[in-house]
Amino acid sequence: MMAELDYNATELLICIAARQMPDSVTAFIGTGIPMLAASLAQKMHAPNLVAIFEFGGTGAQLKKLPRAVGESRTFYRAVAASGICDIMETAARGFVDYGFLGGAQIDPYGNLNSTIIGPQHHPPKVRLPGSGGANDVGSLCWRNIIIMRHDKRRFVPQVDFLTTPGYLSGPGAREAAGLPPGTGPVRVVSTLALLDFEEESKRMRLLATNPGVTVAQVIENTGFELIIADEVGQNAAPTEEELRILREEVDPEKFYI
Repeated sequence: MMAELDYNATELLICIAARQMPDSVTAFIGTGIPMLAASLAQKMHAPNLVAIFEFGGTGAQLKKLPRAVGESRTFYRAVAASGICDIMETAARGFVDYGFLGGAQIDPYGNLNSTIIGPQHHPPKVRLPGSGGANDVGSLCWRNIIIMRHDKRRFVPQVDFLTTPGYLSGPGAREAAGLPPGTGPVRVVSTLALLDFEEESKRMRLLATNPGVTVAQVIENTGFELIIADEVGQNAAPTEEELRILREEVDPEKFYI
């Protein structure tokens, strides 16, 4: 029997996020955890993953970890080097399969806030970085995967500011707002669980817990009522090979992990 591997919460989050990335798709990659997850996916199971970066790198090979979405490593051996307008147009034309997003708050319909914390815009209680390209990604990519720390401060009944649309107020709301039919968030990868959105209600649903986490703990750390799948699974712990690649090849300087 193999000994239990030692890993931290960030490494688990990266591994689970990487497993959500299929091969031979286009994926809009943001700064931070999505970069590590995309690099790990390319090295593990998705060598033909086409990583797309906001400032123009398309199809880069993520041999060394970029520090930001506009630096030179996002163009390494890329199939194209263009600019932000071209990238956003590519998403608007329907050519980007997946988008990877994060935020300070998320609500039951997958709406995200990365702008302010507090009841008023000016002056806010806390000023956050804002949208960047997140609104475009959330609005225009076919399938969005959201990566979040999981606690009641972040999983809230209503976001303080709507930076990036999920399913807005529920079924049909995205389409009524003029967003492309069939687009929207499909998964939430959190530090506690893997979640999706129930087809009819478009509300968040618990699919699987992380190792050592119970359903009760997920419910306790969520600020709204979750839909619970009929059978809640458990996400597999990082494998020895995932951890080796992550630590030795993806982020050997431990910049994120």
